[in-house]
Amino acid sequence: MLEGVSNASRIPELRRRLLFTAGMLAVYRLGVAIPTPGIDGQALAAFFDRMSSPLFGYLNLFSGGGLQHFSIFALGIMPYISVAIILDLMKIGWPYLDELYKEGEAGRRKISQYTRYGTVGLSLLQGGFIAYGLEKAPAQGGGGFVYHPGPAFIAMTVITLTAGTIFVMWVGEQITERGVGNGISLIIMAGIVANLPSAFGMTATYVQGGEMSIFTLIVILVLAIAVTGGIVYVETAQRRIPISYARRVVGRRVYGGQSSHLPLKINTSGVIPPIFASSLLVMPATVAGFIPALKNWTAFLTPGSLVYSLLYVGLIVFFCYFYTAVTFNPVDVADNLKKHGGFIPGIRPGRFTAEYIDRVLSRITLGGAIYVSAVCVLPTLLIRKFNVPFYFGGTALLIVVGVALDTMAQIQTHLIARNYEGFMRRGPRGGRSGPRRGVG
Repeated sequence: MLEGVSNASRIPELRRRLLFTAGMLAVYRLGVAIPTPGIDGQALAAFFDRMSSPLFGYLNLFSGGGLQHFSIFALGIMPYISVAIILDLMKIGWPYLDELYKEGEAGRRKISQYTRYGTVGLSLLQGGFIAYGLEKAPAQGGGGFVYHPGPAFIAMTVITLTAGTIFVMWVGEQITERGVGNGISLIIMAGIVANLPSAFGMTATYVQGGEMSIFTLIVILVLAIAVTGGIVYVETAQRRIPISYARRVVGRRVYGGQSSHLPLKINTSGVIPPIFASSLLVMPATVAGFIPALKNWTAFLTPGSLVYSLLYVGLIVFFCYFYTAVTFNPVDVADNLKKHGGFIPGIRPGRFTAEYIDRVLSRITLGGAIYVSAVCVLPTLLIRKFNVPFYFGGTALLIVVGVALDTMAQIQTHLIARNYEGFMRRGPRGGRSGPRRGVG
């Protein structure tokens, strides 16, 4: 795979896609550095420097550092993901949405349109809460974070943050359509990776100041390497169901009689469950943090707390099964196998094959859900005990490694498709496709 990726620059189309992806991610990172107008940046930076809340670190991680600088991309891509989750859940009880999902490309375009409208509405709501909280919150020294508080400031902040989220959503869609990889996932990955240099610098400062021992640093590094290796191993693992094809005689030719397998990934849902679960837990915590009457509830929704961990694990398990059920239909797989003369040895075709595949998929999904929960929760709890000066838990590692593997797989797919097309364009030498010479 690495050799194939190194050859990507030799293919013009793939090179253009890679450059387009890199350029759009650079535009996104540039927007993270543009501050929202009307805010006292120095007072806000001093306030964020004093904050050691894991919840803030979590929110800042998924906003790519935009929340710390309170940039125009402070909301990040989370409103878009939250609306996508809501629509997926509404599909269960709303037949209209379920029909749209089954209509193919036309239905997906309609759902994408609803997701965009919902993203605008949720961004307006979250931006209003944040603007109101900044206007009412006192800064150190008795002043405030806002130069000119009032309705004009709230309106300007809401419009700015909403426009920033819409632009980030557009960037993600453009990367998915014209670049390489899933644009939304790459934006989240870029925000996580961009925080690594400052995180390493803060860790070095802690070690030099004696606030963190060398032994603790080594334990954290070993833990990060072990978790990364485990993620790569499980993400590439498969449960292979043997498939046999019956022989068919058509004229003088015999078709079929071959054996193959149906690969089922241990973690079919990928990085979607932790992203969905994080966004669902972050949204109420964000609202509660800016409403004085609800501030006592933020302690229960802080990453690393018992209540948060239990809710997080429960949502991860739910979304592992939910997203697997949405993306993989055993009944359709069984019907396709039956149409092409394929069967599982020892299992009758049709309904029995679908039940067998569903039973195997349920078992491996349970293992995948336990794996995702352990990766996302256990390192977070351990790192919090070590008082690490940055938030880079198992969720971030899973997202970075998972998105990197998916992107490399898509690059490899482009390379294989390119080589296949080149092979099809080349006709057999000396065959009928070649020019005929006249006989005289």
